Amino acid sequence: MAATNFITKADYPSSIRTEFLDRVIREDENILEIVENQAISEMKGYLSARYDCEKAFSAEGDARHNLLLMFAKDIAVYHLCSIREGLMTQTRIDRYERAVEWLKGVQKGEVTVEGLDRLTQEDGSASAPEFQMRSDRKRVNHF
Repeated sequence: MAATNFITKADYPSSIRTEFLDRVIREDENILEIVENQAISEMKGYLSARYDCEKAFSAEGDARHNLLLMFAKDIAVYHLCSIREGLMTQTRIDRYERAVEWLKGVQKGEVTVEGLDRLTQEDGSASAPEFQMRSDRKRVNHF
């Protein structure tokens, strides 16, 4: 998998202390790249049906979507903490679960990500329907 510049090491101080990050990766920047790519791949799995992930995750600097960046860092730090035994905290677990909950909402269409380009079909219509039709479970009636 190609390296991405969506998340940089300079982004992490808002999510994890620099000295803690350095202690976990032990000067091996490859570890950081691996967990970043894992986080982005995980996010693409939820977002790719509705949004142009290639464009969203190829953005750099101020062009990045802030909410995507926040959740990508939370997921990356979660995977980073899972590498070393005893480093996982309840805060890390909660932030990861919140990110996944948000991603599931986006996937189901319950949450819209303003500022991200939606995928379109060849005829120009949205790739995923804007609404879903559902019904209640069938009841069993006994007479």
